[in-house]
Amino acid sequence: MKPALITHEISARHDVPAGHPERPERYAAILDHIGDGYQSWQRAAAPLAVRAQLELVHSESYLDMVFDVTGDADEPAPLDADTWASKRGYECASRAVGGACLAVDMVMENKASTAFSLMRPPGHHAEPEQAMGFCLFSSAAIAARHAQQKWGLNRIAVVDFDVHHGNGTQACFWNDGSLFYASSHQMPLFPGTGAYDETGAYQNIFNLPLAYGTGGSSIRSGWRDDLLPSIVAARPDLIIISAGFDAHEADPLGGLQMTSDDFGILTNDIIDSANEAAEHSGAVRVVSLLEGGYDLNALGQSVCQHMTALEGI
Repeated sequence: MKPALITHEISARHDVPAGHPERPERYAAILDHIGDGYQSWQRAAAPLAVRAQLELVHSESYLDMVFDVTGDADEPAPLDADTWASKRGYECASRAVGGACLAVDMVMENKASTAFSLMRPPGHHAEPEQAMGFCLFSSAAIAARHAQQKWGLNRIAVVDFDVHHGNGTQACFWNDGSLFYASSHQMPLFPGTGAYDETGAYQNIFNLPLAYGTGGSSIRSGWRDDLLPSIVAARPDLIIISAGFDAHEADPLGGLQMTSDDFGILTNDIIDSANEAAEHSGAVRVVSLLEGGYDLNALGQSVCQHMTALEGI
């Protein structure tokens, strides 16, 4: 089976106010770096999410509010101080969820060895009742519940190496012992969550807060020594990677010191952990979703390292 890259041209049209870091150029920069490479990857278009998929995590009142703000807006409108969307942005966020669910479906149907959804905006800050941090819908959390509902999987893990803590994913998983979340992130930094002692109602949350300036080797050691053993012990049926690349040393929004190569090595470590977990629970599938990353060159390089590692599945 070939890996699948999930894209849609709407990702180049989700406009934001001038100077906003979560801009269409992110998508273009990644495609430029991919160029004519990765010919072994099949391409798939991200579909629109259906309302029932969004409601796996978000309330009806929240979804109605987002649509009311964005549904007829030709220009970006604010959902909070950092999170803006027009009707194109609403479609883009919906397709980000649709792409995440398609990634799960393609792997579960044995149509792809793995899948990477290259859709913006990110999703891991969106809580069930609140848009935050550029995020409208909690794509990784929705994909996890979609995998349970449609495919009957019992235990799902989301692993998140974005420089910012995924408060939205954590909030969605907090009271569900079948869902596991592991995150490394800079602290203190937005959104202010992700302390060691935030462990979930069922000890299903694993946080690794990192000091400003922490280097890539130390971050990778933290994953190998702490986070990944916890995920292996959880014996998930599916691992969803929240792949944020703003822990890169060149990124303007963070202060961690990962290199592009570090992201490839860390992705390989995640794959190794999936294989280790599979020794106990059978096949463990792996899919990936784009989150942050705001230096365009570093983002493109890091995504390519991530994709190269995913080819090893």
